[in-house]
Amino acid sequence: MATKLKPVDVVIVGMGWTGGILAKELSDAGLTVLGLERGVNRTTEPDFSVPMIRDELRYAIRHELYMDVSRDTLTFRNAARETALPMRRLGSFLPGEGVGGAGLHWNGQTYRFSPSDHRLRTRVTERYGETFIPEGMQLADWPMSYDELEPYYDKFEYMAGISGQAGNIRGETVEGGNPFEGPRSRGYPNPPLKASLSGVMYEAAARELGYHPFPRPAANMSRAYVNPDGMSLGECQYCGHCENFGCEANAKASPHITVIPAAQKNANFSLRTQAWVTRVDLHPDGKRAKGVTYTDVRTGEEFEQPADIVALCAYGLGNVHLMLLSGIGAPYDPETATGVVGKGYCYQLTSTVQTFFQDKNFNPFMGAGSLGVVVDDFNGDNFDHGPHGFIGGASIINATTHGRPIAYRPLPPGTPKWGSQWKAAAGHWYGRAASIGTQGSNMASRGNYLSLDPTYRNAFGQPLLRMTYDFTENDFKQSAFTTRIAHDIGRAMGPTHISPLAPKSSSYSIVPYQSTHNTGGAITGDDPRTSAVNRYLQSWDVSNLFVVGASAFPQNAGYNPTGAVGALAYWTADAIRNRYVAAPGPLVPA
Repeated sequence: MATKLKPVDVVIVGMGWTGGILAKELSDAGLTVLGLERGVNRTTEPDFSVPMIRDELRYAIRHELYMDVSRDTLTFRNAARETALPMRRLGSFLPGEGVGGAGLHWNGQTYRFSPSDHRLRTRVTERYGETFIPEGMQLADWPMSYDELEPYYDKFEYMAGISGQAGNIRGETVEGGNPFEGPRSRGYPNPPLKASLSGVMYEAAARELGYHPFPRPAANMSRAYVNPDGMSLGECQYCGHCENFGCEANAKASPHITVIPAAQKNANFSLRTQAWVTRVDLHPDGKRAKGVTYTDVRTGEEFEQPADIVALCAYGLGNVHLMLLSGIGAPYDPETATGVVGKGYCYQLTSTVQTFFQDKNFNPFMGAGSLGVVVDDFNGDNFDHGPHGFIGGASIINATTHGRPIAYRPLPPGTPKWGSQWKAAAGHWYGRAASIGTQGSNMASRGNYLSLDPTYRNAFGQPLLRMTYDFTENDFKQSAFTTRIAHDIGRAMGPTHISPLAPKSSSYSIVPYQSTHNTGGAITGDDPRTSAVNRYLQSWDVSNLFVVGASAFPQNAGYNPTGAVGALAYWTADAIRNRYVAAPGPLVPA
């Protein structure tokens, strides 16, 4: 029998970026806040100290900071007619686990979604007509505009100390930044990172072709920085150990060194680790949550944690899983396209063009997680889609992130796959390669969704989350177009060799790593018949439940999601503090 604990005002499930932001903001407001994290506590010292943190095998290959798939995982299939099988080894994406979540091992790439991303269905129909939207594509507007979220984007950027170059301040174009971005109220808190040689060459080639390159916004500090909450961050050392790793210099903004310690300054905030939430507990009428039930994974003891407000701030897939396990909202049915929980799952399309230069040495081991140069001319609504017949686009990026010895093996076409010639080529081309990647948007499709698996269960006896997902014809057209642009820029750089075009052209595989940018499943909207949460990320069905994170995205943009996730977290925290607490109940009429 579960032990019932003392009630709190707010219980937060998951202590990554969204959980940390809500913890800080709501405890500042005087609410008693409890954060529950299913993983262990993590701190820079001793967890990320040198030389331990530079262990590529431990962190990048054996996934020290990631979800333990022996305890909980998901099942996968490309289509509903197939049988889903468990994902026994992480591959395509890498959810984090432990205090800080995926914000520990992320690279730090931090974008704002564009104004058109926030009103995509309206923008597409205005430009091209309703018939331009393919059958089965569930295109939707966000219920909040870019202008409404701009102050919260700004707040996240200054909390995280983002390094970058603004391209649009209050409607005025700024040279060197992204001319396609939405208006921002001020510039970034820190200047861009130092440019790499491949970045300089990529920028010159892109400008020669008439494009508008800009430095990639980075949560890697270009200089020492103290954020508005008084948290100190160090200067980036360009060590090439960002993704998969914590930062020993506190130079990569992460929840465990920013929002979580800021929350811990408040006596009314507490944190419990290794507390695995198994369900949201509801009152008999199902319209309000009583709190959550969790298991202490060290002892197996079960606890009931009463709370007036429940905030699901797990990784996006985890949010959806808990809603389904708790019977909150109608599960999505792809046959009838009805129901809302599990609807709108999206991913991203990526491709790579590899260039090789006989006369260059790029020193790839000197990198940073978001060190790079971006071309946004073919992202979102920044170009005319009419002649190309697809919706969406991609950011096109030259990145200098790492040259770590196990994983970094750039080789020109035609290189033998093994043996002495392979070894010689690996040594020769190690410092002579530069990559260009595309990161494409992904639109919600009727047949792509999340549900509970009828067969497989986790360590707590609960059904696993089941993912049904595949690329669509729209995705293949988009990838072919944007990969061609990347290839053109690569050739303009003047390489000795260049890899062949390799856009996405076959079914999605969950095996090779692609990106940890899973979105949707508990999407935000204005209509409870088509969305799981309202504009404040409040459940339409359970008024004291807020579901915060990328699970709310109606579709995915051609950017990394963290900037938008952070803005939404601050937006929701503001709504709870200044709207919900004063008048508990639905913030938007159903």
